[in-house]
Amino acid sequence: MKSRPFLTALVAFLAVLALRATGAETKPLNIVVLYADDWRHDTLGAAGNPVVKTPHLDRLATEGVRFTHNCVTTSICGVSRATLLTGQWMSRHGNPAFAMFKTPWAETYPGLLRANGYFVGHVGKWHNGTFPAERYDFGAGTITPMKHWLKQPDGTEIHVTQKNENDAMAFLRARPKEQPFCLTLAFVATHAEDQNPLQFLPQPASLPLYRDVTIPVPRTATDEFFKRLPPFIANEKNEGRVRWHWRFDSPEKYQTMMKNYYRLATEVDTVCGRVLEELRRQGVLENTLVIFTGDNGYFHAEHGLADKWYPYEESIRTPLIVRDPRLPADRRGRTDDAFTLNVDLAPTFLAAAGIKAPPRMQGRDLSPLYLAARKPDWRTEFFYEHATIRSIDFIPSSKALVRKDVKYLYWPDFKHEELFDLKADPEETENLAGKPENAARLAELRARFAELKQAAQ
Repeated sequence: MKSRPFLTALVAFLAVLALRATGAETKPLNIVVLYADDWRHDTLGAAGNPVVKTPHLDRLATEGVRFTHNCVTTSICGVSRATLLTGQWMSRHGNPAFAMFKTPWAETYPGLLRANGYFVGHVGKWHNGTFPAERYDFGAGTITPMKHWLKQPDGTEIHVTQKNENDAMAFLRARPKEQPFCLTLAFVATHAEDQNPLQFLPQPASLPLYRDVTIPVPRTATDEFFKRLPPFIANEKNEGRVRWHWRFDSPEKYQTMMKNYYRLATEVDTVCGRVLEELRRQGVLENTLVIFTGDNGYFHAEHGLADKWYPYEESIRTPLIVRDPRLPADRRGRTDDAFTLNVDLAPTFLAAAGIKAPPRMQGRDLSPLYLAARKPDWRTEFFYEHATIRSIDFIPSSKALVRKDVKYLYWPDFKHEELFDLKADPEETENLAGKPENAARLAELRARFAELKQAAQ
């Protein structure tokens, strides 16, 4: 009988042969990455959100494939961006507190694309130390802390999303026409301006949006569900709770903050539409891989929290839409529930360019999931990790084994476990770890958790 590793390799090999049979690998694709900030998986009309208006991204989903179970391996801006660049878990790519990744630049997707003849640009948020302009053909990185309104050299102000658009258009119009290109458009929105009491500052033209709408409040946005969290989270010192007070601690504040958050999202959607239209105008859209995703999820007051960091569903799940011109017309507009991760994006970009991913990249090329006649064997679980930030009172470290039906969480600073049955309890409200009837399942999850943790390193 053949071993499972042999069968896995055989299925993957057959998937590659099927992909090549389509002629999909004959020409390197251009690559455009539309990368939103603090934008969780369901902040899309296409994902069933009944309020937010994202018509351009919804259209993108009809022209490509939308992955419904895309996740990040660490839910925080800087680390997730280093993971995007390197295709590696935090454990491998560098400093977990500041995401100053130690992976050689020559092994990042922009480094490899540029070395192989691509015209490479980065626009917008960077958040990995000093922006390395010399490593890009076109660089317009935005420094932190994030501001929604920026001073220009002539003394006027410009909204950061408008600046992101202007810089992206400058790249597309200035690029050499004979070269393949890669543009990463890293929006600052929908990240809050943390030091501003208003938090979310949209452009004046967006203010009529959502004015007469009441944003539904999540069922778990109550003190009852906050108190069900582990005690080291369910206290007023924890940063997730501190930011909940900034944004969500009264019904009026919740409505104001969420409406402005959605206005920022719609502004990003508008810019995405303009970028896509520019690609159409230039006649290159049908030779361009376009991906929309985000750096992490976001609590909209669920569990009595705000922001991200923790391994709960709202924090780790992000949107992923892939518009690939190689995708046959009869497969467009589909959804796929495969467990895709942010580590998969760098290998996917490289494969679209016909470049072999470095051995130390830990993700996988996504394209066989939607291009191959027969789907490849794919992951059914993954390892999540997050470091302690500042102190265990501020943001404690967390790790998890994530599956679609069950999740095991481990909080190393407190040696505390959580176990959730995601089928029966998708909102993660009842910790089953202490129940004797779950002992065998817990033992299996602990063992698998240890294996995946080791593999991430």
